[in-house]
Amino acid sequence: MSRTQLALNVDNLEEAVTFYSKLFNAQPAKVKPGYANFAIAEPPLKLVLIENPGSGGTLNHLGVEVESSEKVHAEIARLSGEGLFTEEEIGTTCCFATQDKVWVTGPAGEKWEVYTVLADSESFGRSPRHQDGNSESGMCCGTTAAAESDASTENAGTASCC
Repeated sequence: MSRTQLALNVDNLEEAVTFYSKLFNAQPAKVKPGYANFAIAEPPLKLVLIENPGSGGTLNHLGVEVESSEKVHAEIARLSGEGLFTEEEIGTTCCFATQDKVWVTGPAGEKWEVYTVLADSESFGRSPRHQDGNSESGMCCGTTAAAESDASTENAGTASCC
């Protein structure tokens, strides 16, 4: 089963979790410092909340969660065949999960990922994928204060995507 992912920046994670729990009549599937996600059955949606104080209410990124690495690799081939520039992250750790994913950028600069979760992780993770497509500056999901305060050397000061 594939489902659309919507990753939102929120000012206050606890407040956002309370609101979205009521809106979708569902509890989060995962809650970590500065991060929560919901696996909503109806409508099929992976809702990701990323605490970024001052950026609340804005889109972080979009995605499609798929069932397997084979689907991710099939999407890499398909998207490349369509002439879209892709960035692959295979076996990356981000948003407290090990994932295989591919990134594309839409016509207005919106970031899309097609990904599968391979395993849970205790680390938020670190990723070379950045907002402006430049691995030297910016962050895809932005830096979260909570993730920074809970940071290890693996994820200090950097947040990657979900």
